[in-house]
Amino acid sequence: MAPDKGVTISLTVVLAVGMNSWLLTAHSVVWRTAGYIVLSAGTIQEAISQFKSGDFDLVLLDDSISNENKERLTFFIRASGSQTPVASIANGHGDVDWFADATLKNDSGALLIGMGELVAEQARVRRTPTAMRSAAN
Repeated sequence: MAPDKGVTISLTVVLAVGMNSWLLTAHSVVWRTAGYIVLSAGTIQEAISQFKSGDFDLVLLDDSISNENKERLTFFIRASGSQTPVASIANGHGDVDWFADATLKNDSGALLIGMGELVAEQARVRRTPTAMRSAAN
């Protein structure tokens, strides 16, 4: 049977950055079950190294990272020219991290919904210029 050329399989690769390895591992199991490929980084330096060598659809910053380090990593990602969305997991106070594309509640269901929305929005943004060029021709 010939493969259907109209079917595409999309894999979503997430870089999850956090200092609490136990919590990251617990969340990663849920994310993998939902179909995400998750790579974890336990330090900011490790995150930078992985980001430089990988192609990620989303960067997720755990609430175990200080706001200063979250902000620094987000600015590094933007300075690299990447449009990869950055989501920050809210701290216990529910503060919004202005430097991130989104601040998500620290709840498995809310995280999955928020991650899906960010990835879908990024996919729409990436398709839009192509669709506009096609329509202009």
